[in-house]
Amino acid sequence: MTYGSMMYRDNIADRSALVVERLLEAGAVIVGSTNAPEFAHAGITDSPLHGATRNPWDTTRTSGGSSGGSAAAVSSGCVAVAEGSDMGGSVRIPAAWCGVVGLKPSLGRIPMNVLPGLWDTISHHGPLARTVDCARSFMSAVSGPSLLDPLSHIIPMGNTRTDISALRVAWSVDLGCWSVDRRIAAAITQTVDSMRGSVASVVDAPALFSAEDSMLWLNMWGIFMAAYYGDEVDKHIDDADPDVVSLVQLGRMFSAVDSKRMEIARSSTWQRVTSVLATNDVIICPTMARFPGPAAKADNPFDLDADVTDGLWHSEDMTTVWNLVSPLPAVSVPCGFGIDGDSTLPIGLQIVGRPGQEDVVLAVAAWIEERSGVRDRRPLV
Repeated sequence: MTYGSMMYRDNIADRSALVVERLLEAGAVIVGSTNAPEFAHAGITDSPLHGATRNPWDTTRTSGGSSGGSAAAVSSGCVAVAEGSDMGGSVRIPAAWCGVVGLKPSLGRIPMNVLPGLWDTISHHGPLARTVDCARSFMSAVSGPSLLDPLSHIIPMGNTRTDISALRVAWSVDLGCWSVDRRIAAAITQTVDSMRGSVASVVDAPALFSAEDSMLWLNMWGIFMAAYYGDEVDKHIDDADPDVVSLVQLGRMFSAVDSKRMEIARSSTWQRVTSVLATNDVIICPTMARFPGPAAKADNPFDLDADVTDGLWHSEDMTTVWNLVSPLPAVSVPCGFGIDGDSTLPIGLQIVGRPGQEDVVLAVAAWIEERSGVRDRRPLV
C-alpha cells in the first residue's frame, strides 16, 4: 500500500483491510489496486508516485479523486465495481465525473480499520459501481458491525427494494451557496421534474449550507492530515506533494479548543440538515458544480483559499459538506450528459438520505438510472 506517495513507494501492507477480507469471503476476484492522490488529499488523481489518472470520457481531463483510479477502472469497463474511500467526496466526485455510481454509506455501515485512529467521523469505505445493483451487491458483502471499528454499530445491509412512490423529495440546485454550471443545473432540474408524479412530493429545500460550512470541512481536513501524516511529511518534505504540505500546515494552525469549536459548528450543520429530513425522505442536488478540468495537477491547481463571490462558493465539488453530517448516506448517480468544449461528459446527481437508509437513496438512484440512458452508454476508452 503506497498511499500514492513517494514516501511509501516500497511499502507492502502486512494485512488486508476488513472491507477487502469481506469481499474475498463473498467470492470477489481482486484484479488489482488503482491510483490515488497522495494520502487521498485531493479531488483530482495525480500522485507523485504514479502520475495522473485520466477520465475515460475525455483523456485530457481528470477522473476526479481521490478514488479516481477506481472510478476510471469501472467507467472504462475494466471491472464492474471497485472500492473507494470517502472523506470529502472521494467516492462521489470521481463517480460523477466518470459517469458511474458512487455511494458514501452511513457512518459505520462498513467498518473502517485502515486509519491510525478509530474514532474518525468523516471517513467511509464505499463502492464505485457500473450500476446501482452492482453497488448493492458490494454493500451486501461488506456491511455490518465489527469490533475492529467502534463506530460500526449499524446492522448489515440487506436487499430491501424501496418503492419510491411514497417518498418525499426536497431538492436544491445550489444548496444555498454554490455557483453551479448552468448545464449541470439544467440536467438536475430536468431529472427532478421528471420525478413529479412518481414520488409523493417534490419541494424546494431551503438554503442548507454556506461558504463557512465548506471552510469548516477544509479546516477539519487539515487537522486530519496534520495528525495522521504530518510527522512523515516532515521527514520527507522534498518528496511530498506541495498541496499535502499546505494541508498539514493548515491543520497545525488550530488548537484543541479550535477543534472542539469546529465540532460545535458541525452540530449546527447537522440540526439544519436534519430539520429538512424530518419532513422529507431524501435531498437531491448536483454532485459536482463544474465539469472536470485537466488531468495534470500542474494545469488544475488546488486552492486552499475560498473563492466566494456575491455569497456564492466557486468550488467544483458539492460533496464535502455532506461529510460534516456523516451518518447520512449519499449516492452519486449519472443523470445525463452535458457538452463542454469538444467533449460530451456525464453529469452526476447526488441523493442524500436519513441515517441507515441506503436502501432509500439507492432506490431513487435506480429509478434515475433506469430513465437517464447513461447506463447503456460507455466511453470509447
